[in-house]
Amino acid sequence: LSESGVPQLVQPMIWDYAADIDVEGKVQLVEKYHRCGFSKVWFASAFKGATGVNQSLTLIGHHLRNQLEWLQVASRSPAALLEGIALTGWQRYDHFSVLCELLPVAIPSLAVCLQALRNGGYSEKVKENVEKLLGMPNLEIDTFMR
Repeated sequence: LSESGVPQLVQPMIWDYAADIDVEGKVQLVEKYHRCGFSKVWFASAFKGATGVNQSLTLIGHHLRNQLEWLQVASRSPAALLEGIALTGWQRYDHFSVLCELLPVAIPSLAVCLQALRNGGYSEKVKENVEKLLGMPNLEIDTFMR
């Protein structure tokens, strides 16, 4: 791979939408890409659309934990190597599937995930900030919001 010249042409993106990603495995993958000559890598997380083809509502806690896991990978990887995190929000699993987790029901998840990434974690202060920004009196993380 190093000799092919590809590392000078592209930046790989490592995707994982799980709430319990293999942090150590991802750190090792970042290190492997670095040894192959890639100067930058991207991570891809999700704020919606990655928990089931027929999912209607967004479980914020799942996606928040995904962001927190990626923050762990980032903190254990060379800082200069990380170009960014692509926060994805899938609408369907393939072109023949029905739509899942429409954007309006996922906006609270998007806000929580963005704030967690921006603040380097999640805290009561982050939660209060999201509630204020969205005009919500009680943000529910581990249950489906109504």
